[in-house]
Amino acid sequence: MNFPLGRSALVRIAPFGVFIVLLSVRGALPQSGAFDARWVYGLSVLLCAALLLAFWREYGEFARQNLPTPGEAALAAAVGVVVFVLWIVLDAPWMQLGDATATFTPLDANGQPMWPLIAVRWIGAALLVPLVEELFWRSFVMRWIDSPVFEAVNPRRVSLKAIVLSTFVFMLVHTLWLAAVVAGLAYAWLYRRTGKLWVAVIAHAVTNGALGVWVVATGSWAFW
Repeated sequence: MNFPLGRSALVRIAPFGVFIVLLSVRGALPQSGAFDARWVYGLSVLLCAALLLAFWREYGEFARQNLPTPGEAALAAAVGVVVFVLWIVLDAPWMQLGDATATFTPLDANGQPMWPLIAVRWIGAALLVPLVEELFWRSFVMRWIDSPVFEAVNPRRVSLKAIVLSTFVFMLVHTLWLAAVVAGLAYAWLYRRTGKLWVAVIAHAVTNGALGVWVVATGSWAFW
């Protein structure tokens, strides 16, 4: 049996696909009852981490020779901070695309923080999501738009069309559409500029990590 996509594509799609499916499941489950649907996020973290570990040797983007230099890592961190700041201010009603389908408010019945849930959510957002999403959106989708043999596409040569189209689709899966456009373009620019996916991953991780700390510190749960 022939698949329309090869294994290289599938191992980059699978972790993201599992994450999105479980996100939808969490949003569809009742928010009250014997089972706390928020823990589905913990399941998604475990399953996606298992898939990443199983396929890790097939991700040439993360090979030792593709590690960022100190300067590239510093650039990534700086971009990540800028994207975080813009993310929390680009939240006017017209900048929102519908309502979140799976909100995450880690408070108990008395309004007190549930720290195990908070820890799982932060670890997933800051450490796992950047790997899953950058593998899918930038390494696969962006390069696949230029060529079905996406592995042969040099990220430094990816076309403007690929950047725009992949960022547009990236935007559609985020409620804050304008913030998502900014983030998508920033991470794509880093990948194209350096040719190293790790640089985009670091920026994404800094953005999500800083956002998580800010959400917990301010109680702005809507951003989670």
